[in-house]
Amino acid sequence: MQDTELFLSLAEIAGVFVGFGALISIRSASTSEAYEVTYIRGVVTTAIWVVIAALAPVIVSRYGVTGHDLWLACGLLALVIFLGLWIVNERTTESRELGTAYSRAELVGVVASNLAFTVLLIAALTLIVLGLFPGQEQALYLTAVGLGLLLGVLSLLMLVFSQRRPQTAPDPVELPATGGSSA
Repeated sequence: MQDTELFLSLAEIAGVFVGFGALISIRSASTSEAYEVTYIRGVVTTAIWVVIAALAPVIVSRYGVTGHDLWLACGLLALVIFLGLWIVNERTTESRELGTAYSRAELVGVVASNLAFTVLLIAALTLIVLGLFPGQEQALYLTAVGLGLLLGVLSLLMLVFSQRRPQTAPDPVELPATGGSSA
């Protein structure tokens, strides 16, 4: 199979995103903001999907599967897993609360940017599964994996830019008296 090294490199890059997502998740263990949880989940699940999708053709081709059969098997696997993760993520409480965390304009921008890449990714995989462009299946598959990586990058970027400034502790002089002893 051509581009084995490229697929392995994409899997490695996505693995780094899984690590970033896990690290952010641990550091933000007390977070309850819907957008933070949704973005962390988006980074991790998308990166895991990219790892699986990037490794699938490398592994399946080792069994002697080539040509359309290789891309059909990998495209179908990638499509089913992607849609499954997307549905599961959309059904979470945080995802449903996301609409209240943004203004209408912000929400339209977030949904439009994610949806554009998601539609293109699903379209590329669907074209492979349907076998409409047999000479371009590898390119379509690589495009889908690249778009998945881009979705992970976008989720990480949105998480970073959505972070609130850390709250500073109030001035001790301004603290109200609690009625306790000062001795």
